[in-house]
Amino acid sequence: MTVERTTEYLIGLVHELRKLPAETEWVEFKHNRAEPEEIGEYLSALANSAAFLGKVNAYIIWGVDNATHNIVGTVFKPSTTKVGNEELESWLLRLLSPKINFRFHELVIDTHSVVLLEIGAAFRHPVQFKHQEFIRVGSYKKKLKNYPERERALWRVFDLVPFERGVAAEHVASENVLKLLDYPAYFDLLELPPPDGRAAILNALAADELIQPCDAGDWNITNLGAILFAKKLDEFPGLKRKAMRVVQYKGRGRIETLREQVGGKGYANGFEGLVGFIMALVPANEVIEQALRRSFPMFPELAVRELVANALIHQDLFVSGAGPMVEIFDDRMEITSPGEPLVDTQRFVDTPPKSRNEVLASLMRRFRICEERGSGIDKVVAQVELYQLPAPYFEVPAGFTRAVLFAHRPLTQMDKADRIRACYLHACLKWVMRDYLTNASLRERFGVEERNKATVSRYIREAVEEGAIKPYDEDASKKLMKYVPFWA
Repeated sequence: MTVERTTEYLIGLVHELRKLPAETEWVEFKHNRAEPEEIGEYLSALANSAAFLGKVNAYIIWGVDNATHNIVGTVFKPSTTKVGNEELESWLLRLLSPKINFRFHELVIDTHSVVLLEIGAAFRHPVQFKHQEFIRVGSYKKKLKNYPERERALWRVFDLVPFERGVAAEHVASENVLKLLDYPAYFDLLELPPPDGRAAILNALAADELIQPCDAGDWNITNLGAILFAKKLDEFPGLKRKAMRVVQYKGRGRIETLREQVGGKGYANGFEGLVGFIMALVPANEVIEQALRRSFPMFPELAVRELVANALIHQDLFVSGAGPMVEIFDDRMEITSPGEPLVDTQRFVDTPPKSRNEVLASLMRRFRICEERGSGIDKVVAQVELYQLPAPYFEVPAGFTRAVLFAHRPLTQMDKADRIRACYLHACLKWVMRDYLTNASLRERFGVEERNKATVSRYIREAVEEGAIKPYDEDASKKLMKYVPFWA
């Protein structure tokens, strides 16, 4: 099977499900009964049961007789059904927590109207409808809280299955695996020649858990394989919102959009193109050197690469309806990813990152797309200092992580918060290099001449008073004073 949801594919899927001897814990047949409340409860029950049984999807089919599985047609039309003034699909999504992927398909089979509801399996948490969790027990819908053993087992499933090992597409024929995944890029990134023959290629992909063997010689494409090497992420409905979105705005606000594009490829095979696209949108600064006018990008490419890679690797992939985003303004670049960081933003420089997606991060390091553990943010800060830009800013809006790179501003135009942040990150960078912040090192960082060292001493004093840095030895003479981050 391909993962494209063509009409032919969906009709074939209905016929496959009709062959089941009876309703299961992941398939429900109905004729016309389609009360919105009941559909919401079934969404919860079937999504949780699919996760419990290791299924990618669960299904409800209207227009199929429950006993004989004959196609009898239905009058239910989800596209025109409303709850109050709200469309049915929107109403259901609003009352589900966490949000899951589900989609109604209206079909005509043998002149009969049939509706197929495709429901993505639950992940990380049991799915609730109106704050109530449901589960299928046999062919019956039950409240999960009434089955504590099954609830405990379901939580164990969530604990044991990281996002990368989930299945993005199941029962894919071997020739279609090679159509859907950019396998030449996989070997290119590993600097290996592709092996001879389809079987050898598939075995190599399986060794890195990009695909898994299943029945009858078919393969499951894992979330890891699809998110890294999809030729088109749109081919995988559960992952299409994970594509990096790049938006360029006019001015300093979000009122007028100049350009917007959503990445279509996987993270690994599309990374170089993504960075190239971002850098092409970045404004350039012109500098005259020895009577020659040279153009430099507003932000160092190495810093952009590291922050984009971090946004892809460390995002919370279980967050539905949101993906990583790069926003380019006249005076800054903001790189945002779903999920709050597992490390305090003040310790990004010195603490090895904790990744929710360790398998993904490990492969990205093998592909040399990101730095070895713990050195990425160091390089960002070092590049910013080399270009004498304002210090980067890391913040945590509710449910997200954001890194901000600022365009060049003269030191005289940096405010106190900018200077303190720059002092702090400079001290952190020196600390991980087994060195210390000094008046001389900070002068070099800001591009200040020695005759203005009193000004830099004032900046150091501001940072000490704010508790961002502290003297390494308070008894040292003024000329030999060295400073470290507050936590050192």
